[in-house]
Amino acid sequence: MSSRVRFARLLTATGRQLRWLVPALLVLAAAAPARAQDGKTTMEVYGFAMLDIGHNFDAINPNWFDTMRVTRLPSFEGEFGEDHSTFAGVRQSRFGVKTSTTTPLGDLKTTFEFELFGVGVDEGQTTFRLRHAYGELGAFGAGQTWSPFMDPNVFPNSLEYWGPTGMVFFRNVQFRWMPVRGDNTNVTIALERPGASADGGTFNERIEIQNLTGRFPLPDLTGQVTGGGGWGYVRAAGALRRMNWDDTLDDGLDLSGEATGWGLNLSSNLYFREKKDVIRLQYVFGEGIQNYMNDSPVDVGAVFQPGNTLTPVTGEALGITGVVAFLDHNWSSRWSTTIGYSMQEIDNSEGQAPNAFKRGDYALGNLLFTPVPNVMMGGELQWGRRENFSDGFSNEAFKVQFSFKYNFSQKFGG
Repeated sequence: MSSRVRFARLLTATGRQLRWLVPALLVLAAAAPARAQDGKTTMEVYGFAMLDIGHNFDAINPNWFDTMRVTRLPSFEGEFGEDHSTFAGVRQSRFGVKTSTTTPLGDLKTTFEFELFGVGVDEGQTTFRLRHAYGELGAFGAGQTWSPFMDPNVFPNSLEYWGPTGMVFFRNVQFRWMPVRGDNTNVTIALERPGASADGGTFNERIEIQNLTGRFPLPDLTGQVTGGGGWGYVRAAGALRRMNWDDTLDDGLDLSGEATGWGLNLSSNLYFREKKDVIRLQYVFGEGIQNYMNDSPVDVGAVFQPGNTLTPVTGEALGITGVVAFLDHNWSSRWSTTIGYSMQEIDNSEGQAPNAFKRGDYALGNLLFTPVPNVMMGGELQWGRRENFSDGFSNEAFKVQFSFKYNFSQKFGG
């Protein structure tokens, strides 16, 4: 049996713990040189091992101990116990494979990448998490990768994993068209997997809303236009979506409804001192786009309708504003610093609970050292603040983190 056949069979095997990973890597390494002999296919295996260790001076949700997620700070006094906790982990560690093949229709490119940072049902765990599973041929691409509504270059050179609270940050399943793909100018339009969440607020315990079912009749439509030069670039991105909810309970009420989500994201990187300094900027605003944000709660909030006996409560897309401003500064070829601030603010609906998330602030500063290529270490001071909707409660937290990162990369073919 050829190595290619063995590799194909390995890829068909699935499992939550990706037990085929080690043999798959061995087959990839063995097969790549033979494939590269035609001079048309290249493959890169890359990633890094990373240790994070630090101290939380203030309480945070224990499932998010190694992040500064302001939405996971306490929403009332004592929610997550006492202050002061020490953490350590390797959840940022990453592995990926990229390929590029020349074809008559353009370059065929693929990316498969994962990390060890558990989310969702795996919150707080060190477990496999898919980042990218994406391919493109010429001007078309499909799979899971960065949403065009997001600008990944806004993310600062920080040690903290989760990143700025006010940043658009979303890897989504999509089909995209890239009609313009120049060095300084590019355009992308995509249809993305829809999804959103809602907050029943003060109605959460009412049986009338327990049978509401979310429905998304159309894919999300996103796009971006970027232009720039040696000074940097500016980028404008937009998102448009439809969100429905259906009442499946026959109780004399009809709580079904719909909302339109939309957003505009303006971002930029500005270069100074021959790119030794980079200023990363973003301003985003819209309604019902919270699941595209890096650290935001729900897209739809409850609204009272007094006097309406058929639909006494409905939902509305929540407004949001987000800001990111960071400076990456290189002191020398070995020393660098990142400093900056981010915020987001929600336009809450009247039916949300008093302790619902209203506003988050986020800031950090670090000093990083690269003693040799592919090795980085450093320390970082982080600060976050959460403000509730209407009960007057707010909470802030400080964290110090030290990290050690070891990169690897190997190319085959070419």
